[in-house]
Amino acid sequence: MSFKTLINRIKVVGQSGPKDGFTTAPEGKLFSKTDPTVDGEECLHDCDSCTVKLPSKFKIEEDSKLYGYVAGWQTHLLVATGKTDWLRDVEHEKGSIMEAIDKCKVEPSNGKLKLSASNIPIPSGADSTTTCLLLPAFTFIDNVDPSSATSLIESHINTGPTNTTPLIHQPTSHANGQPNGSTAAVATSSSTLSSRPCPHRYLILLCSHKTRDARCGQSAPLLRKEFERHLRPLGLYRDLDDERPGGVGIYFISHVGGHKFSANVMIYRRADAAGVLKGEAAAAGGKEVEEEAGNMEAAQCIWLARVRPEDCENVVRYTVLQGKVVKPESQLRGGFDRGRQLVSW
Repeated sequence: MSFKTLINRIKVVGQSGPKDGFTTAPEGKLFSKTDPTVDGEECLHDCDSCTVKLPSKFKIEEDSKLYGYVAGWQTHLLVATGKTDWLRDVEHEKGSIMEAIDKCKVEPSNGKLKLSASNIPIPSGADSTTTCLLLPAFTFIDNVDPSSATSLIESHINTGPTNTTPLIHQPTSHANGQPNGSTAAVATSSSTLSSRPCPHRYLILLCSHKTRDARCGQSAPLLRKEFERHLRPLGLYRDLDDERPGGVGIYFISHVGGHKFSANVMIYRRADAAGVLKGEAAAAGGKEVEEEAGNMEAAQCIWLARVRPEDCENVVRYTVLQGKVVKPESQLRGGFDRGRQLVSW
């Protein structure tokens, strides 16, 4: 173990624990592991039809323990840049939302914000504005420019749910009195920002930050290709411009830490997907869930590492659609489950 890795792990161990009644889940207790007696023999085998391969010299660190060493976060903001690679530190992108948030004098009042640049397209015709995706709220925020960083934090991030907000809660209202997560577009009275629900039921986030580590830039497109191959027959694949309700959105994001464990994959599952809705891969065997206010938010985030193309079929089948982990001992870094009020940190 390197000195840098040791220091980072000491920092994680020393951080404050969960709040609002949430507890830290011991290893093996945060998400269910697939069981061949329940899930079938398929969960024991990697995809045998996968033709996509990582480069021959692609090296993955296989020895370190993963679970429990991810620093906790409360909200996650994806900034639309239309790019798949960025400066080493995205906060140094001149004139960007990332730079504006980093320099903003107002900090989120509800805990640590994970800030990611993403390949979400910049709205067509936009001059200096872009779109952000706020998690776990599953909310798009439009008309964002660097000058609106303060309003973005105060009117949306601070008022939205966090990873340790119980799923059954009273939605916080925006300045105009409409609840956060409302199905109608919401415009704040203090700025031109407006919000709308993210239409997807699941999100797969892939680190593609080549400038930080070439492995991320190599693995992300290969995994996306393989995820798409398995999602299309289920009617679940959504490309970057597809806003049909439901389905799986796949986005490239900037460095999340642990690039030596590439590929890093973060999977957000909306609360109404906790039982897998009928009509979406019924073979996965889920229960119909009524759409209530909290169901539009993310109930879980499952953060995996060391994911290879041959893992993608079972990641779709079990992790995305059922919230189970196939190889938790070697691939699960952490995450949260708001329904059971558990976190990994």
